[in-house]
Amino acid sequence: MLGLLLDHGARIVHRAIGDGSDGTPDEVQFYTSADKTGLDGYLANLRRIALAEERERVIDRTLRFPRDVRGPTRCA
Repeated sequence: MLGLLLDHGARIVHRAIGDGSDGTPDEVQFYTSADKTGLDGYLANLRRIALAEERERVIDRTLRFPRDVRGPTRCA
């Protein structure tokens, strides 16, 4: 699915890899889209829709939400 996202103008900002223990995710991906049109195109893409059953089998959950990306912070 990441390749399909990239085809629609998305850019991977961060990937975080975890161990999946205690219900935590194995991987979290943060990506950005140049505009809502690109994201809408991805969501409506027929290849993505055709793979929905496989995606549901291998991906536990997907959360999509707008966010404001800020620079690194320092913890005291």
